Amino acid sequence: MKLHDVNRGVTKFKKTKRLGRGIGSGHGKTAGRGHKGQGSRGGWNQPHTFQGGMSPLVRRIPKRGFNNSYALSVGIVNVGDLEELYQAGEEVNAESLKTKDLLKGRFDIIKILGNGELTKKLTIAAHRFSASAREKIEKAGGQITLLPERTPVEEKKEAAKAARKAGQAPKKK
Repeated sequence: MKLHDVNRGVTKFKKTKRLGRGIGSGHGKTAGRGHKGQGSRGGWNQPHTFQGGMSPLVRRIPKRGFNNSYALSVGIVNVGDLEELYQAGEEVNAESLKTKDLLKGRFDIIKILGNGELTKKLTIAAHRFSASAREKIEKAGGQITLLPERTPVEEKKEAAKAARKAGQAPKKK
């Protein structure tokens, strides 16, 4: 085998199936739709949950509870983790928590929980604090900065408002 033979016959895109182009094409006459029935008619489509006539999986699985799509995703950090990774006098905020890998992935707000002990004086900026965490931080001589909680919906509205003020987007009627 030679290097120029490796990709011979390999095409980037698959050719489209040309339907109804005569008996020699293999897709002539009924054009792959079979004979009669609703599948042979125009405008028909199969539901994406269809499983050959049996009860679909979507209907067989029990549904439980309520999923709030507007709920804020909370990034959780314990004071014990702050004790291990931060030096006395340091500032704890979203950027520093991400760089130290205490917060991973996407989150809307940060909550500090009171699991563990804290002996260092830290300045902590977060959206929420548990009662025990607040007590431990203040006992160690640290400071708490409460950040404003804003939902993604509110942020979108504010961004749209700012864009309208700048004259970038037309105002909706």
